[in-house]
Amino acid sequence: MSIAENRIVPEHVAIIMDGNGRWANARGLPRTLGHRSGVETVRETVKAAGEAGVQYLTLFAFSSENWRRPPDEINELFGLLKAFIRRDLAELHKANVKVRIIGERENLRVDILTLLLEAEETTRENTGLTLVIAFNYGSRDEIARAAARLATEVAAGRLKPSEINADLMNQYLDTAGIPDPDLIIRTSGEERLSNFLLWQAAYAELMFVPDFWPDFSPELFKELLDRFAKRDRRYGALSTKAVAVGQ
Repeated sequence: MSIAENRIVPEHVAIIMDGNGRWANARGLPRTLGHRSGVETVRETVKAAGEAGVQYLTLFAFSSENWRRPPDEINELFGLLKAFIRRDLAELHKANVKVRIIGERENLRVDILTLLLEAEETTRENTGLTLVIAFNYGSRDEIARAAARLATEVAAGRLKPSEINADLMNQYLDTAGIPDPDLIIRTSGEERLSNFLLWQAAYAELMFVPDFWPDFSPELFKELLDRFAKRDRRYGALSTKAVAVGQ
């Protein structure tokens, strides 16, 4: 944890950015305009996270299940990702933001993969906020891929089954080297993780807000950080508040 402005700030915040399409539908607009409005919210949230002292911000940009959506919508999402990187990469780099991509990279379109790799490489040495983009990501797939790599190590004789534990598993996940999220936020009123950071969410605080992602404001983000600061995180132990009063 870090301290900013005399309050506890989560080291790692992860967000399921949900509700772009429903935001547009409610206004009689094409779903594509909802996604475009959502990109502007991404820009505002990245800035707000950095100003608040958050060290890692993970955004669920495109899940492995999103391939089931109509091809036109998928192409729109890919186009917005490309536009975001092309427009914002220089600004992120200037702001000392480090970009990290998690998710399955095999079979991605060459143009998309090239941009993702460029974003990582350009910002690799930056030391400010780490922006983790979960793209073509599904937590069950991530865990399965990690287990397969561990099995390969065992089969090759480089690892004993008895050596496999939770700490070692962490090193084989896409998020290796990234601390588990302290706070997971989901917009749009849905109250589920939807195959997002299932392993890493073991002790995360969960907050669900009714606002669609395009309506998610820096003010709301700050309000949720304030709520987080008031929570008593026990990690299976006694409440620190209870201990303080001798209970």
